[in-house]
Amino acid sequence: MVRIGYRTIKTAVGTPLAIWIAELLQLENSVSAGILTILCTQVTRKKSFLAAWHRVAACLLAIVLSFVIFETIGFHPISIGILLLVFIPVTVMLRVSPGIVSSAVIILHLYNSHNITLDLIINEIILITVGIGVALIVNLYMPSLEATIRRKQIILERNFTKILEEIALYLRDGDQSWSGEEITQTEKVLKEANQLVGRDVENHVLRSEHPYYDYFEMRTKQFAILKRILPLISRLPETSYSQCGQLAHFFSGLADSVHPGNTAVLFLEELESLRQSFDEDPLPKTREEFETRAHLLQLLYEMENYLELKQSFKESDVQHRNRQKEQQ
Repeated sequence: MVRIGYRTIKTAVGTPLAIWIAELLQLENSVSAGILTILCTQVTRKKSFLAAWHRVAACLLAIVLSFVIFETIGFHPISIGILLLVFIPVTVMLRVSPGIVSSAVIILHLYNSHNITLDLIINEIILITVGIGVALIVNLYMPSLEATIRRKQIILERNFTKILEEIALYLRDGDQSWSGEEITQTEKVLKEANQLVGRDVENHVLRSEHPYYDYFEMRTKQFAILKRILPLISRLPETSYSQCGQLAHFFSGLADSVHPGNTAVLFLEELESLRQSFDEDPLPKTREEFETRAHLLQLLYEMENYLELKQSFKESDVQHRNRQKEQQ
């Protein structure tokens, strides 16, 4: 079943509206107002404003250059080629090149007139205003992405819990039945969530921060750590039963505490206790024992980074909330 997006609906509403307004104003080439509306209807408010600026600037430049070249060289096909040779590099230099296509519509209007008058220029300016103006108006409505982002957060935390539970189960019982599907799913969810946050930021023109940006950034880094520790855990031999049991208890507790609240401090303290406990173990005597000790130390180091990411996020979140209260 084909899903119709909000951009499609807004384009379908805005295009005939722009043409209708242009016809009411009795503008020549009124259909072109609809073309400009189509080109300016974007997926976010910020992109819509940027698209409008590009097209207004490029269209005004096109009018000036068209008047100079057509009135100097004449209304010949070669004049259009010369105009484009000048116009396109200038738009690139001014960084308004996305407006080239819409400007081409205006250029062809002026060329087809064979006589550029003040009335024609005014007609084109009003046409640009109507087409781009309607696009900006319909783009003022953007559906909130808050609920969708929150769902991504819930799925992500559920997957983190499952991954940590499976790690604890493997360490405790050597259970290898886990398919690992949560790893692939988490990568997909993180990618989609970061895209949604980026879109939501661009829907708020005057806001550069987003309450979920730091959260998903933190989870992305934590997920990279989880992927790194999986091979370390698989290399721990069965002879390290005592250490594995302690780690299983640690990961089991961590799995029960996957939420935005600040629990990192408690687990950092538990991690330090584990490190001291492992340090009290007899020194390794064989190659296998030495490698096991190295894997354990690396595992503790990675999990320390994992927890410090959470602690830094929570501290940053508290500071952000305090700033918001001060501004209110």
